[in-house]
Amino acid sequence: MIIANESLVRSHLDWPQLIDALADMFRSGCSVGPRVHHELAVPNAPDGTLLLMPAWKCGRFIGVKVVTVFPGNAALGLPSVSASYLLFDASNGAPLAFMEASGLTAKRTAAASALAARYLARPDAARLLLVGTGRVARELACAHAAVRTIQSVAVWGRDFAKAERLACELSEAGRNAVAVPDLHTAAGDADIISCATLSSQPLLQADWIVPGTHVDLVGAFKPSMREVDERLMGRASIFVDTRTGALAEAGDIVIAIERGAITPENIRADLAELVAGIHPGRQDRGDITVFKSVGTASEDLAAAVLVYEQLVRESAAANDPIPGMVSESQRRKSEHGT
Repeated sequence: MIIANESLVRSHLDWPQLIDALADMFRSGCSVGPRVHHELAVPNAPDGTLLLMPAWKCGRFIGVKVVTVFPGNAALGLPSVSASYLLFDASNGAPLAFMEASGLTAKRTAAASALAARYLARPDAARLLLVGTGRVARELACAHAAVRTIQSVAVWGRDFAKAERLACELSEAGRNAVAVPDLHTAAGDADIISCATLSSQPLLQADWIVPGTHVDLVGAFKPSMREVDERLMGRASIFVDTRTGALAEAGDIVIAIERGAITPENIRADLAELVAGIHPGRQDRGDITVFKSVGTASEDLAAAVLVYEQLVRESAAANDPIPGMVSESQRRKSEHGT
């Protein structure tokens, strides 16, 4: 069994390859088990969440991701999301790999947004606004740049100092990035707005969004959470990663339906329908498009298989251990001190 640390996993998730792997998975399909949520009480902090996300392709691979989401970690300078991934052989149930998956989660989440943007963002979209300053926001800047020629990145966060730090990091990586203090103004200047927050109240208002904008909603993953108001949902052409997940878990959609701004029929298509060509995506330059994702285990499986197959090929070609990868025999030796 391969054991891969986060650095190794991230280095094997090239953006074009990962986006294409997700497209292939949505096109071919796989079985996805129920996502199990367990709410966890955390002393002197907001409740945490334990997520179990299984998926499998018969005769090929079985995967399950175990995720913890602790919103209170932001105040401690710790990541809000941690994850691990287990990959098995679906022909015999044998374990194939254990991967640190926080980076995998962030990158596959951003890759799903970029895949949607292939169909929904204007071809000439060049100005990206990031709403949020966490791990996923960093990845979203890179992912969107893989499918559109992004010339400038604006970063907004509730904590302006964090927005400045993220803008600095992106600038050091070669992107034209700047922190912005006024979300209203920044939203009106953007071609793509990508939100990755844990907000329970709308951050974006319908009146701020100009025609032709693509709005990418990533962060809110519970029915009680949302990043935009229901009026914006009522104005927009809505797309989702999966209909089942969005209608059950996406507060931006659930609350808009509850308040009568939209109905389930307002969802134009999901990612599987977009990649299959069942729906063409953006149909008018002036459309406001919204893509809402809550994540699906099929995305994790696609990313994990991409990493695993590359590691197997590299290991076989080099006939030498790969830094960051631990074989099962090495792990046992380490445990027994031999």
